Amino acid sequence: MVENSQQEDQILLKGCLDNDRRFQKQLFGKYSAKMFRICLSYSGDRAEAKDILQDAFIKVFTGLDKFNSRGSLESWIRRIVTNTAIDYFRQRKRLVYPGVFPDEAEEDEHGESLFQELTQDIILDYVGQLPDGARIVFNLFALDGLSHREIGKKLNISEGTSKSQYKRARGLLQKWLCEHEQNRQ
Repeated sequence: MVENSQQEDQILLKGCLDNDRRFQKQLFGKYSAKMFRICLSYSGDRAEAKDILQDAFIKVFTGLDKFNSRGSLESWIRRIVTNTAIDYFRQRKRLVYPGVFPDEAEEDEHGESLFQELTQDIILDYVGQLPDGARIVFNLFALDGLSHREIGKKLNISEGTSKSQYKRARGLLQKWLCEHEQNRQ
């Protein structure tokens, strides 16, 4: 299955590099829904997410000649989408990071099972409601697997601010998800 997908990606890649609109449309169709969810998780607003997705795919199509085939095409596209989302907010100066909260500097161990039991769509809806700074840090840490040090460098913030924002996001998500579960009962 994975090998078939990689072969399909190679065919799509070649067609796109030949500027064949049919292959470009197929590549977009294959990855746009998944990448839109990523955009939405960073933005929280459908219209903004569509703008980010469009900008990201322009970068994908204009940069396909730089794809080195060592990794998966999907991972490469995801990285472009993520960086485009971050750039989108950086350019609009919408990222605001309140100072580090002393009581939030350490990881919380409560509520782990709650996150595992809910559907991805429900969680993404709540992630989209997070304040911009907390949402971006949460996505980079929890979804993209970056360390707080890497996040700090990427966003030009301190490692402590990254940890604080992640803690803030987790706290809000846990609160909202607990309320969601209570409302279901």
